[in-house]
Amino acid sequence: MKTLYSKIITIFVLTIIVSCKAQQTYPLNTDYDNVPNYSYLKDLNNELIPYIGTYKATFQGNEISLYITSIEHKLEESTNKKYYQDVLSVRYIVRNNNQVLQDTHNMLIPANQIIHTIYSYRIKSYNNSVIFYYGGTNCGIGWGDIYLKKINATQISWEYRPDNSLIDSATCPPSTDKTVYLPVTKDLIFTKQ
Repeated sequence: MKTLYSKIITIFVLTIIVSCKAQQTYPLNTDYDNVPNYSYLKDLNNELIPYIGTYKATFQGNEISLYITSIEHKLEESTNKKYYQDVLSVRYIVRNNNQVLQDTHNMLIPANQIIHTIYSYRIKSYNNSVIFYYGGTNCGIGWGDIYLKKINATQISWEYRPDNSLIDSATCPPSTDKTVYLPVTKDLIFTKQ
């Protein structure tokens, strides 16, 4: 009886193992449209590592500090696909004369929130650049794309292209700070600290 019981358990476990498909791993720049659901786009070549660190720049009297970290196995969702991807995350502090204008570095941001987040979605190895999606600030104001290009071991070039969105009092209360504090410019040089 004991051997019959152990055979049944063994068959059951093997059935579960065989029926469960192992997560498929692909290089980071694989087009997510071409992979099965819940695949993993992994940084196999350590392409994200050179960007990690703290960077500073000054623009129009404001000091901007970027805190770039990596997140492994972040769940991403597109219209028709769910997949995991290694990404860079950018948090920042914008100061003017030591007065903090905006601080996402110390902000508690829920995992499913887009506002105040900056996550990479594409790395271009051929020109040492990374493209990020910025979810915008209050009411999503300023959402758009940020391009970082690695110039050398200690400097990156910044370009921020905000997209337009119609904001009215129904979607964003009149008392809300609607200022975009990130530098809306191209070729701003940030230096690693």
